[in-house]
Amino acid sequence: MAQGAVEYAKELGCEKPQIVLHLDHGDSFETCKSCIDMGFSSVMIDGSHLPYDENVALTKKVVEYAHQFDVTVEGELGVLAGVEDEVSAEESHYTKPEEVKDFVSKTGVDSLAISIGTSHGAHKFKPEQCELVNGVYVPPPLAFDVLKEIETELPGFPIVLHGSSSVPMDEVNTINQFGGKLEAAIGIPEEQLRKASESAVCKINIDSDSRLAMTAAIRKVFAEKPAEFDPRKYLGPARDNMKKLYIHKIVNVLG
Repeated sequence: MAQGAVEYAKELGCEKPQIVLHLDHGDSFETCKSCIDMGFSSVMIDGSHLPYDENVALTKKVVEYAHQFDVTVEGELGVLAGVEDEVSAEESHYTKPEEVKDFVSKTGVDSLAISIGTSHGAHKFKPEQCELVNGVYVPPPLAFDVLKEIETELPGFPIVLHGSSSVPMDEVNTINQFGGKLEAAIGIPEEQLRKASESAVCKINIDSDSRLAMTAAIRKVFAEKPAEFDPRKYLGPARDNMKKLYIHKIVNVLG
């Protein structure tokens, strides 16, 4: 599919299409190697669940292979709570600033995913962890002090934040209005992400927001047009709603 997308772009007249194909949360050398061999432009090796020295060894092995093919590698230090594909953790642990310079130096990674209070999924915080303001749960702020220390240790180095969806309440409300049951869904406030984007953070992952936008649009069509069975009639609105979300995030939050 990925190769087909590149070839199609060339057919449209793009001699060298600027298409990024990235592996997120690769959990083994074999998985990363397979993606590199298939032409991925970047991979992430997530050894954050391993002891430090094992994480270093695994990440270095991936980097040494990937760089032979001009493929960039993202590593991770610190543990995010929640579930992302096959990677899961019940508790989060902030990245230790005193480890980042050593990790980058030993592994040769091109970017580093860190943990400063974000987490995977649509339920990033429990209600009791938050402050209730005008009927809205406001979560504790991200650990910008940790981010600042990391920037001091690695000046100018590309930093990545995973698990940074804001969980838009309009999408959550639409899902619940049309038969869903997303209770106490809480994300990262957009003003926190704007602040992060002004730092060394160069990539912010927001997958759950996209899933919410897609699900909300599909549920709305199914509820309002229960006889509809043509995928084009519900996937079209879903795509449009996702596009609207991405434009908002790029222009108003992450830009």
